Amino acid sequence: MALNSIAISWQHSLYLLGAGIVVPLFLILIQDIIKWSRLPPGPLPIPFIGNKFQIPQSKPWVQFEKWSKQYGPIFTLWFGRKPTLVIADPQVAVDIMEKRSNKHSSRPRMVVMGEIYNGNSSILMQPYGKAWSVRRKMLHQALNPQALRLYKPTQEAEATRLLNALLINPRNWVKEIERFTSSIVFCVAYGHRIDTLKARVIKDRFKFMHFQAGLNVPGKYLAESFPILSKVPAFLAPWKKEIQDMGREEGEANLELLEMVKAEIAKAEAEGKPESIPDSFTRLLLEMRKKEPIPLSEKHFSYVPASLFGAGSDTTASTLCSAFLGLVTHPEVLKAAQAELDSVIGPSRTPTFEDEPNLPYIRALIKETLRWRPVGVLGGTPHASSEADVWNGYHIPASTTLIGCSWAINLNDEYYPNPHHYDPVRFLSDSERVEMGIGKQPYVGEKEHPAKTGHSSFGWGRRLCPGEGLAANNLFIALSKILWAYDILPIEGRTYDIWDYTEGFNVRPKNFDCIVRLRSEQHKNVLVNEQMDAMRWLEKFTPFEE
Repeated sequence: MALNSIAISWQHSLYLLGAGIVVPLFLILIQDIIKWSRLPPGPLPIPFIGNKFQIPQSKPWVQFEKWSKQYGPIFTLWFGRKPTLVIADPQVAVDIMEKRSNKHSSRPRMVVMGEIYNGNSSILMQPYGKAWSVRRKMLHQALNPQALRLYKPTQEAEATRLLNALLINPRNWVKEIERFTSSIVFCVAYGHRIDTLKARVIKDRFKFMHFQAGLNVPGKYLAESFPILSKVPAFLAPWKKEIQDMGREEGEANLELLEMVKAEIAKAEAEGKPESIPDSFTRLLLEMRKKEPIPLSEKHFSYVPASLFGAGSDTTASTLCSAFLGLVTHPEVLKAAQAELDSVIGPSRTPTFEDEPNLPYIRALIKETLRWRPVGVLGGTPHASSEADVWNGYHIPASTTLIGCSWAINLNDEYYPNPHHYDPVRFLSDSERVEMGIGKQPYVGEKEHPAKTGHSSFGWGRRLCPGEGLAANNLFIALSKILWAYDILPIEGRTYDIWDYTEGFNVRPKNFDCIVRLRSEQHKNVLVNEQMDAMRWLEKFTPFEE
């Protein structure tokens, strides 16, 4: 009897334990099913796990585009029990992330790229709020229209230097482009130029940037779905230690650059020569801080000027690489661009910013490049909802992650017929086509893109890329001068794959060879003559050493 009583008691305890586990899980599952039924449709998730195993590790944005055709312009993915809305239509993106930006301008919790990597030091990962507003206000000082006008002489000088570098080193055009974009950013941010990519400071920047690019791919790290994994000690989680070590190294590098500018200013003031230090974003911020306290630690303060590199260097270089790929695979675009440049500019000088209003095809070429192969294929860093919302009958819970998938948006054939065809004509107005002698617009979509630019490559609303103006100016001055001076041609017999792109947060074409050929000796003489003026302007920006 006693044994039977013990057995029954144990059995009863096991039943209670089972019920204590199963019932809460069942209630949570019912709660998730109710939430799932009110969200936009999407691939069926596995309970408590989500869609992780359905999302490709390689190029998930391609799968997102396919799902958008199956489930519609906005669909839901689940990472664990957390829903993520993927937007594949520009009008939907504007409706949610611009018109309702007061509700959808925060950031999701970024366990790996934010908390583990650098403790959310960067503006990129900051949730919407006071800390983000302080950083954004500081960036606005460097990137507002008035400030952008001050950078144009430096951009023209660096673009001229790029053309002369291509005379000597045409086969390494990618590296020359990277030096060009990097030098402009460092001139603006720290008052120093980049003469070689072998300089330690630029090697470090590329190392940090490429490392971060692999951290923000949806579904890559389980810690994003199960944040408790971030608490595992680093000695038991090699992946965590690697991320923390790299984040610590970047923080130290940012502080070193800040201290460099502070020391230069102090020395110049002590010698009575403050004018010997060129204006820079870091110098401006330090002067601002003297007048009014900035509520940031020295580490967080140092991340603000450092953020310009991501906003205007690699992304611009990657876009220029896509332009080269577009030109070698669509030679008619090169001919049309050069015809316009020859007509407007002529052979005796290179283009300047003053020529921009008179070069509609070049402007259209830049827009088409940004559309055709957006660098931030997932729309940059995801947004998050700070409060619940309802859109088109669908409920968007607070803290929902929102991804504006630029790849799917910019290749949406309802807006861009024949979307993989690279042709700037789709961005020319009726009057511009008539003036250029181009016939009927061949790319009229069923729907019209809501943005004035006609593309969504710089993001939306309050999270619009702060470096948009700097990047757009870099693209114009670089492409107009390059196409004025050089033919960008395919190698005979070579096949070029327009879908062969890198992985990660920002993408670009995988390395490919092409012919960068000077157009004439007259063009060469112009480049050599203009180089002297360019270097005179750049003398005040001391180069970083190797």
